[in-house]
Amino acid sequence: MGEAWAVEEGSDSKEPQALTLYAQSAVLMDGDSGRILYGKGQEIVRPMASTTKIMTCILALELGSLDDKVTASAEAASQPKVHLGVRKGEEYRLKDLLYALMLESYNDAAVMIAESVGGSVEGFAGLMNEKAEELGCTDTYFITPNGLDGVKTDENGEEHIHSTTAADLARIMRYCVSQSPKRKEFLEITGTQNYSFTDTEKKRSFQCTNHNALLHSMEGVISGKTGFTGGAGYSYVGALRSEGRTYIISLLGCGWPPHKTYKWSDARQLYRYGMEHYRLVDVFEPKILSPVPVRGGICWEEGEHASQVELSWGKDGEETGLPVLLREGEQVEVTERIPSFLNAPVEAGQQVGSVTYSLDGLVLKTYPLYAKGAVEQMTWRKAGVHILECFLIMPNYLSFSYK
Repeated sequence: MGEAWAVEEGSDSKEPQALTLYAQSAVLMDGDSGRILYGKGQEIVRPMASTTKIMTCILALELGSLDDKVTASAEAASQPKVHLGVRKGEEYRLKDLLYALMLESYNDAAVMIAESVGGSVEGFAGLMNEKAEELGCTDTYFITPNGLDGVKTDENGEEHIHSTTAADLARIMRYCVSQSPKRKEFLEITGTQNYSFTDTEKKRSFQCTNHNALLHSMEGVISGKTGFTGGAGYSYVGALRSEGRTYIISLLGCGWPPHKTYKWSDARQLYRYGMEHYRLVDVFEPKILSPVPVRGGICWEEGEHASQVELSWGKDGEETGLPVLLREGEQVEVTERIPSFLNAPVEAGQQVGSVTYSLDGLVLKTYPLYAKGAVEQMTWRKAGVHILECFLIMPNYLSFSYK
């Protein structure tokens, strides 16, 4: 996808006007379909700093238990600021460490979580990369669980930096807030403003404050994570829900000190662009589907296509509506895949075709089409039985007719 554009308010011109962003890479994504609505340098690989921690958090939620006890190792205790300041041998609940991770972005909490869930930092990084690949993030490589700049040579001798793209980072955030089986827990943690906890022995107490400034300053924001390293600059990934719409944004290389607020300006501009230029449209159009002829089926009725099945859009309880974010002038393509005939036998409820809705090459949804009824396969034995039954019935009919 190339540069995305906005149409100036109040203008009748169709000529696009580019957004002006500080970020070197940026994405605005439809959180429901995964379609990129706006992209700037979205496929360029860059370090992502502490936005890494959204992956650390969601993996810990999926693979660990919130009540797990986690002991601080020497490596965890040696992590640089920003850190919780854990001491070797101290014990904490995994739940508390996740709040420390996402609200205050503590680097030592990330290492403790990684060692608890993955056995080691390296083992956890492997899990992070596996999940990234599963989500279709082909340009992402995790080395650390906290996002500190890192370099690693793989088994093939290829050198990698701890990095992602704005497109991949948005995909990961979309998974965290909309698709993961632990999305509710993720949103609860990242949507919390303040949180306090102690170590398991209650010797030390801590207070955490959420550093996502948009959480309570912009209506609809439900989650987000900031990041900064010298190599990455300022970064941000967030999610907003409003009027049935879900938007994901990601920003990489969004300024360096002292420009800490650039990311908030860019984030607001992207969210406004989505709200102003896209509307939610239910593009599903239930069409009357013609019956499909069945070859080789039992059919004693007259008519060229007496052996046939009616089609239905779905089974009972299946939703058919398809709300999609569309900009003015965009149209959804509908592709029907319905066979010209079917071969018997056909079972009731059997999938026999599909209808696919797509936009800009992205498949939005595929609806299976099912046979409403069944058609048995014709056999010599069944044909013989039917003929015999006809001869047995016919004399009775003739006798009745001459009375």
